[in-house]
Amino acid sequence: MTLPDLIAHLAAHAPAFARRLKDAGLSPADIRSEADLSRLPVLRKDDLLDLQAQEPPFGGLLAVDIGALKRVFQSPGPIYEPEADRADYWRWASALEAAGFRAGDVVLNAFGYHLTPAGAMFEEGLRAVGCTVLPGGVGNQEQQVRAMHALGVNGYVGLPSYLKALLDKADQLGLPLKVEKAFVTAEPLPPSLRAELQSRGVATVRQGYGTAECGNLGYECEAEDGWHIPDDVIVQICDLNSGQPVPPGEVGEVVVTVLHEEYALVRFGTGDLSALNTAPCPCGRPSPRLVGWLGRVGDAVKVRGMFLHPRQLRDLMARFPEVARWQAVITRTAHKDYLTLEVVAPDAPADLEERLAAAARDALKFRLQVRRVADLPADAKPIHDTRTWA
Repeated sequence: MTLPDLIAHLAAHAPAFARRLKDAGLSPADIRSEADLSRLPVLRKDDLLDLQAQEPPFGGLLAVDIGALKRVFQSPGPIYEPEADRADYWRWASALEAAGFRAGDVVLNAFGYHLTPAGAMFEEGLRAVGCTVLPGGVGNQEQQVRAMHALGVNGYVGLPSYLKALLDKADQLGLPLKVEKAFVTAEPLPPSLRAELQSRGVATVRQGYGTAECGNLGYECEAEDGWHIPDDVIVQICDLNSGQPVPPGEVGEVVVTVLHEEYALVRFGTGDLSALNTAPCPCGRPSPRLVGWLGRVGDAVKVRGMFLHPRQLRDLMARFPEVARWQAVITRTAHKDYLTLEVVAPDAPADLEERLAAAARDALKFRLQVRRVADLPADAKPIHDTRTWA
């Protein structure tokens, strides 16, 4: 389906998208090319939250009946993401093939399968390549290592820090693993961690970039010099204020149009910052590359592969009026993230820490440590991120 046909289809079947066009003074016929897309304001994650709250569950952006979907996911926010009933809907096969995954590989998928889409989306990509998948998710490291050893798992998909944790556990158990290739995403891959993984037998460690809403938005080739943009999605790097595309090399927000007729994700602002490299790549692929992840537009941060939003924390802490002040602190030791909630609550009962930790597991899907402190600044930010990525 061409871009003009897609826009016409979405306008006819997704009422919220038709309203977006009308509010911008546009008709479907006005969007004929990628350049024309820039006439449409950027749709941001907060806009998605508001739309879904006003018109649940998909905010008027779904262009098919919910019964026609394969899966529905819930990401932090909460935001509901539909998966249409088609093979490799999230389009990760090209990224995995570039990382050396082939039919017959046995791969541990260490992304979560509970509500959030990462586990299922990578399983779809691995199956499209022809791999056999061990659906590990996160946790139960000893059980996973024993299964990897017994099954001769030679590939890995997940967080790079979690692969290191599995290799450490395998060493503790005295069980050699055969993982020789890894595709990692959802957190930075510092050179020191890539080098460590390679020194421990994982010869190929490639990273990629995507979001829960959009799927695959970029992947490394053998040159390991930026992330090739797949040819089945439109990625623009846009000025934070105007929303208009910036020249190659300039930093801006990653703004995405997914070429799917089932869901109107058009000019979606990911909140991530990057820049475009249009120079030829030694690998020969003609696609432009994102230079990497250069930060976030807003206040949300990614911890252990999942976004943590200040709004989520404020909603959680509103349930604990006995806490006078609070701040979430993120630290990183030995390539592993730690999340601590510091609270000022001198008169709270002794079980505050336990209740807060349990509420955070339920509401935020994060495991964290709660620590009482004597005081915090009145203007303390909701999230204090102390991590470095050397």
